[in-house]
Amino acid sequence: MKINFEKISSDQGEIEGALVLFAHNEDDGFVFSPAAANADEQTDGALSRAAGASDFKGKFGQIVELLAPNGIKASRVLLVGVGDPEKVDEKQAERLGGKIIVKLNYSGDANITVVARKHATHKAYGMLLRHYKFDKYYTTEKNIKKSTVETVTYQTEDPDGSRSDFEELEKVADGVFWARNLVTEPGNVIYPESYLEQIKELESLGIEIDVLNEDRMEELGMESLLGVGQGSASESLMVIMKWMGAADKDAQPVAFVGKGVTFDTGGISLKPGAGMEDMKFDMGGSAAVVGAMKALAGRKAKANVIGVVGLVENMPSGTAQRPGDVVSSMSGQTIEVINTDAEGRLVLADCLWYCQDTYNPKFMIDLATLTGAMMIALGQDYAGIFSNNDELCEQLDAAGQAVDEPVWRMPLGDGYDKLINSDIADMKNIGGKYAGSITAAQFLQRFVNDTPWVHIDIAGTAWKQKPSDVAEKGATGYGVRLLDQLVRDNYED
Repeated sequence: MKINFEKISSDQGEIEGALVLFAHNEDDGFVFSPAAANADEQTDGALSRAAGASDFKGKFGQIVELLAPNGIKASRVLLVGVGDPEKVDEKQAERLGGKIIVKLNYSGDANITVVARKHATHKAYGMLLRHYKFDKYYTTEKNIKKSTVETVTYQTEDPDGSRSDFEELEKVADGVFWARNLVTEPGNVIYPESYLEQIKELESLGIEIDVLNEDRMEELGMESLLGVGQGSASESLMVIMKWMGAADKDAQPVAFVGKGVTFDTGGISLKPGAGMEDMKFDMGGSAAVVGAMKALAGRKAKANVIGVVGLVENMPSGTAQRPGDVVSSMSGQTIEVINTDAEGRLVLADCLWYCQDTYNPKFMIDLATLTGAMMIALGQDYAGIFSNNDELCEQLDAAGQAVDEPVWRMPLGDGYDKLINSDIADMKNIGGKYAGSITAAQFLQRFVNDTPWVHIDIAGTAWKQKPSDVAEKGATGYGVRLLDQLVRDNYED
């Protein structure tokens, strides 16, 4: 789908294909936009009659469709309600764009014209995000439902400015789509070695890639990460991505760390069979980091950013880690592995330590589909965050609100930390039946020292069972826009 921008036409009657116009709510009724009023006049009031017949009030997201109206060339007209125009921000505009493309995706129209005096860029961005569909494995026509939309033209007052802003957002969308693709691919396609090959494609954008193989990680004492993947035929890897976009290439970077368990059977602590196929998305945290790095490099962000992902496959076999095993970590701390299905924190422990020890970042943010308990606590609307730094949490919260990827801060404390003390090692990898998300975060905090740090548990937000206004059912790419906005707002030159 190609998106263009041009100056608003004085005559909507000559527009062919689908025409999208707007109206806002006022005094329990609606008021046409100037373009909609013009189209209504050209159709001898057909738009007004259609709105009246459907009880259209101009409320946010309301849509009236008028087919082949006399007086204009458009094959159909969509009248879209924006609600209170004073309350329409960039986030709301993206939702409107998503609603429009959902309505027109399979309409049969190849061309859409949207007359949008305000927020054209973000309406187009929301439309682009919602248009994404993963359909590469369909082989028969009955399963392949292709969008008919080829070109969308936004008519707006400042087409040059809108085009420039959209080109930057389009790079962020590229990162979101890449993350969605990675999460959606099955475990026989994305495993540590093949995942690395995907990441290497980022070199074309100017990102430097370093790889630690099992031999190198063993030399560094990363038994915590290596133990998770020892039952798999795939080699465990740690991949480091470096984007040095700041004016001072030696300036202290920011760092993002992602859990990349490409498939999680639970290991010897085997998960139930029902729903295990969904465990391909247990690498959603790493996909968010990789997607964010692609977005930042794509738009040439003026910041130094490190991305670290631990790539492992958690499989049961004769060589798999056992419950009760004790492993060391790069930090030197020892861990009693009570449950092999609490593996993500074992991966992140060595990733976090390596990241701070090697790069001395301003802060570290890790993302992981870490605990089912997070979904119980917050559902699928918010990701939970845990942190040792108030300012960083406030920045993340503001970024999340801006891009509609909200976060909610959860507590940490000594009482929770004591729950992961072990009788025979420095710590154990689970803390019991209560506060599972918190004890997982307490575990991670033992590997960050005094570095400002946030852990984001995206178990509920990385994959959704229902579509939203800007994402199809399935992988959401959650975290890409959040991290990009955080850098954009606070850490660019």
